[in-house]
Amino acid sequence: MNSSLLHDRHIVITRPIGQAGKLSKLVQAAGGEVISFPLIEIAPLSNYQAFEHTISSLHEYDWAIFISSNAVQNGMPFVSKLELPSSLRFAAIGPSTAAELSKFGIQNTLIPKDRFDSESLLALPEMQTVKNQKVMIFRGIGGREVLADTLKSRGAEVSFAECYQRINPQQDLSQLTTFASTRSLDAIVVTSSEAMRNLLAMANHQAWLKNVKLCVNHARIAEEPTQLGLNVHIAAAPGDEAMLACLIKAVTSSASID
Repeated sequence: MNSSLLHDRHIVITRPIGQAGKLSKLVQAAGGEVISFPLIEIAPLSNYQAFEHTISSLHEYDWAIFISSNAVQNGMPFVSKLELPSSLRFAAIGPSTAAELSKFGIQNTLIPKDRFDSESLLALPEMQTVKNQKVMIFRGIGGREVLADTLKSRGAEVSFAECYQRINPQQDLSQLTTFASTRSLDAIVVTSSEAMRNLLAMANHQAWLKNVKLCVNHARIAEEPTQLGLNVHIAAAPGDEAMLACLIKAVTSSASID
């Protein structure tokens, strides 16, 4: 990696602590300075009684779908205690989530081929023919409904197994506004819709945000900031390497919207 590509560039990474390490190292290797500012914190539930009750009937299901590595890490310790039929199939939103499942002995997990999101998972043939099948979706509290709604429209019976929560650890944006007023703040990496909502809510139309490139990893995350006229750049592919390429292109480009 050319260590001068991001020389003297200041990059904010909003991922949860523990999930930003690889991208931070890539940015630093390219000469950039990383400002860690997590807008999402993954926390366990205060009580898992309802979750355990939900998964107690998992042996009756055809599919267990995990929408994130966090869902695996917080849900599988409970699931692994159950006696489950060999007929139960597992699906994951992407390879990282499938890799987490493999740590619990789950192999042959169904994952999308290209982009790693609900829409790509739903496009797989196995998810097209789910009429009269029972599907349990492992996720955090709340979240998008497109996966469940689409499966229901195809005739599946869908239940949620919510096994963690997402909170915003930041009280305000003073750390970023102070930095922006004293030194250049070049780009902010946002890789979840919830983190973007937290950023926009706290910014509340503050003018400084219009001078910063927002680098996201999915068109869905770009929708709201684009509507607000902010400078949004979308990574061309999943993964940290693609996000690094997006950052380099964004901070060296004069285009307002990518």
